[in-house]
Amino acid sequence: MPSFQVVYEEQFDFVWTSVQRLGVDAGAVDDVVQEVFIVIHSRLHTLQHPEALRSWVYGVVRRTVSTYHRARRARANVSATADGLEVESPGPTPFDVAQMNSEMKFVARLLAELDEPRRELLALVDLHEMTVPEAAEALDMPLNTAYSRLRKARIAFEAALARHDARGEGR
Repeated sequence: MPSFQVVYEEQFDFVWTSVQRLGVDAGAVDDVVQEVFIVIHSRLHTLQHPEALRSWVYGVVRRTVSTYHRARRARANVSATADGLEVESPGPTPFDVAQMNSEMKFVARLLAELDEPRRELLALVDLHEMTVPEAAEALDMPLNTAYSRLRKARIAFEAALARHDARGEGR
């Protein structure tokens, strides 16, 4: 069983990029990453298969980010000014906009054309460089389903890229 310090050092970059890719606002990434490691610290003793650490960590990331999004929606629904009128939640900050460069926007647009299960699997395997068995375990799906879904996701991504190129849009 690895120590928390080893897990933290080896998995920090993976957790950070996963949190960002799962749509956490730039201003909240630090807090969500900290929350992920608090959960890891408290639950590390429950890890039954140390060889599956990365997929276990990703499962913690998914659940923590899901909780973050749920709490954010709840706060947005109850936010009010002093006179009791609801306030729209603010859009992205200039820093958020500046942080995403044109290549990331391009890839994000193409990924957005995929359904959520395929997009998430493709991101884990091709962006986070997880193996398909690791990603299947992290997403709690049968291995053959993961291979099939990944193949279809790659085909769909390539089709989206071909459509983009046929339209002659800039990257």
